[in-house]
Amino acid sequence: QVQLVESGGGLVQAGGSLRLSCAASGRTFSGDAMGWFRQAPGKEREFVARISGSGSTTNYADSVKGRFTVSRDNAKNTVYLQMNNLRPEDTAVYYCAAHRSFLVLRTTPEYWGQGTQVTVSS
Repeated sequence: QVQLVESGGGLVQAGGSLRLSCAASGRTFSGDAMGWFRQAPGKEREFVARISGSGSTTNYADSVKGRFTVSRDNAKNTVYLQMNNLRPEDTAVYYCAAHRSFLVLRTTPEYWGQGTQVTVSS
């Protein structure tokens, strides 16, 4: 059974940093694109970042470019999201996602995690 389990969320002050982790299990994901989405209260879920299976290609939403970095460790079947210079508007539940296609992942992930809460206070 495939599972994606996020960790690392929490409460941080504006300007602070957090690193989210997403551990995949059930099969190897080294050939899959993986990424992060978020959903703020009262808003639709939105794309944040994605990374190709090899880790050579990444892509970010404009709102997080220059502040967030996505990376992966295929030996650990884990993807990370380093979030720096956090803002109150980054407050949301953050979800890990995966798909065999880097292109399709941005709109239609095949697998989802349960989410982890990130709260940024002003």
